[in-house]
Amino acid sequence: MGFQTEFNSVCKFKSEQELYELLEYGKCKMVKQGFRIYPTGQKVIAYSPNNEAIAIVRISASIAEINFQGEEVTAVEMDLVRKLTEEEARVQTELAYEMFFGER
Repeated sequence: MGFQTEFNSVCKFKSEQELYELLEYGKCKMVKQGFRIYPTGQKVIAYSPNNEAIAIVRISASIAEINFQGEEVTAVEMDLVRKLTEEEARVQTELAYEMFFGER
């Protein structure tokens, strides 16, 4: 059992529903498998499930726990700072492919 750290500049959604809640309500909770560390208070770029930069978010809480099914999970709560402009999203998406996601 150990903690996996996340890149400080990336918060990737796996669920369209979680992303929708962020954009619609300005807040959301994302659940990730395994114990992970998200630095509370830090601003990060949020990416859609298809690896497109969407917004800047602030991590408001990060809770690592073992759920009732015995799985290690981390719940990350975040607040929307602002959506990215088309140009910002394009540049951030290209950089993320080069740095994190690999070639298209």
